[in-house]
Amino acid sequence: MTTTEAYLRLASARAGRRPCPPIRDLLPVGDVDAAYRVQSTWLSERIAAGSSVVGRKIGLTNPVVREQLGVDQPDFGFLLDDMVCPEGLPVDITRTLQPKIEAEIAFVLAHDLTEDEIGPAEVAAATDHVVAALEVVDSRIEGWDIGILDTVADNASSGLFVLGSGPVPLDGLDLAACTMTMSRDDEVVSTGTGADCLGDPLLAVAWLAATARDRGRPLRRGEVVLSGALGPMVPVIPGDRFRAEISGLGDVAALFTGGRS
Repeated sequence: MTTTEAYLRLASARAGRRPCPPIRDLLPVGDVDAAYRVQSTWLSERIAAGSSVVGRKIGLTNPVVREQLGVDQPDFGFLLDDMVCPEGLPVDITRTLQPKIEAEIAFVLAHDLTEDEIGPAEVAAATDHVVAALEVVDSRIEGWDIGILDTVADNASSGLFVLGSGPVPLDGLDLAACTMTMSRDDEVVSTGTGADCLGDPLLAVAWLAATARDRGRPLRRGEVVLSGALGPMVPVIPGDRFRAEISGLGDVAALFTGGRS
């Protein structure tokens, strides 16, 4: 059982555009650190190929999503420049393998988060603004048959993301009380609140900031942080048009095109 084998299995799935069996059988049982080493190998390869880190994403913050996936703890991954999808432009779904979508609150940082003690107050002080976001999560694991090791190694099941066009200062916002409604065309398909994201999106980002610091890659000024799903994720197919409204933050929308992935 090696991290190299796990990395190569995921790399083959990406290159061949065909989901692979779970990689948890290739890693020691419960060894989350080993899974993050697989993730780090992928990140190093992407950076060497010319990609750049633009932020982080927190996964598995919502209890409904954890139940959907059978996972019992949050994780994180990296956002790269080629994952950004400008709002208003169609998103080619063939860039993904098994896409699902979820609505989130994105934080854009004005300062590094490197303090010894990082809580909601420190996150708020370091935040330039927040904005409504859609994350297109994706899994290289066949049928989304994932445990915590699978999703961590697979960069927290990352795919693409869309940021809304209306940045909002954090001052005066109660993110835990924010309500979210996501619709496919005119049908509501997902609802939730900020409290569904580890109790408060500020707490989720504080968890990430401390974890990232401890793992040697702290959150930096200018980075985007996707703080986690506010409601259940929903499968995406070509032709779908999604719109999420988050109280106090406005809305964000995306139209998906391309052949079936």
